[in-house]
Amino acid sequence: MSYEIQKQLPSAKQVLADLPLDPTLAALVQQDQQEVQDILAGRDDRLLMIVGPCSAWKSEDVIEYARQLQPVKDEIKDKIKIVFRCYIQKPRTTIGWLGPLNQTDPYAEPNLEEGIYYCRKMMIELLKLGFPLADEALFTHNDSYFVDLLSWIAIGARSCEDQEHRIFASMIPHPVGIKNSTSGHIGVGVNSIIAAQYSHTFAFHGNQIKTSGNPYAHLILRGGAGKPNCDEANMLKSARMLEEKGVQNPAIIVDASHENSVRNGAKDPLIQPEVVNNVLACCAQNPELKKAVKGFMVESFLQDGKQNLKDFTCSADLAPGKSITDGCLGIEKTSEFLRSLYTDL
Repeated sequence: MSYEIQKQLPSAKQVLADLPLDPTLAALVQQDQQEVQDILAGRDDRLLMIVGPCSAWKSEDVIEYARQLQPVKDEIKDKIKIVFRCYIQKPRTTIGWLGPLNQTDPYAEPNLEEGIYYCRKMMIELLKLGFPLADEALFTHNDSYFVDLLSWIAIGARSCEDQEHRIFASMIPHPVGIKNSTSGHIGVGVNSIIAAQYSHTFAFHGNQIKTSGNPYAHLILRGGAGKPNCDEANMLKSARMLEEKGVQNPAIIVDASHENSVRNGAKDPLIQPEVVNNVLACCAQNPELKKAVKGFMVESFLQDGKQNLKDFTCSADLAPGKSITDGCLGIEKTSEFLRSLYTDL
């Protein structure tokens, strides 16, 4: 075999015993799951905004960002439901830092045991600040360490065609957003939603199980192949495809980042508010789109932009609260944007 066992990881049962979720917080997680489902199904007419860092690191910066976002969240909650983007695992096109779950210090050796405790502790602190949490299901076998903390889960563009991820989405109670593929192919995302909404029988943790299917699996448009797909034509195409395929609770979330924020051939995280406003302008003119588009994803952190790990030699040299993966919109611009959005709704 071409691997070596480096260490035995603690069981999820042990980790949850060491860092338990308070019953009051657990009830809030369930309530937030239900509220997100209600938005997706059209029973709640608020806008869903999944906002936060591209990657949730460093924990102290992530928590400080949440503290600064908290008053805005409370001010706008009757029209906009904010779910905190707390991504602890990062997909890579080739190689690179896989997120704090693998390396709590990107310049140190991977230490998954340390990462498990680091991430769970950070996520519980965010829950205490009143934020529902979102994460991407990258390595689904890590789900048991964190799934009790989440109110929304994403299947990324690199995973949307993977059978294991589709079945995972069909077995969990969480609303699951599934992105179109990195090529920008919308049909791939729609096919994944269909698969996620159906029941499957497969092997999981040593057992044969039958999933129930997830009626709240929905589509995320994130652009692809260097081009956006949040224009009116592509959104209408997506909405009609969901309807024609008989998808339950057909809903679209627009990712304002990734290729949807490409300008002059390069991604510009500062135009994410413009992307959101352009989509909402389309929805205001088209009842079909207004019915289908339920919210947005925005990458945001304490500082604008990003920094490159290769430009530094240790984590102490990095600017605090500035992304080390995709570029983000700073907290000041994010707060201004969200308050303006609230006023305009």
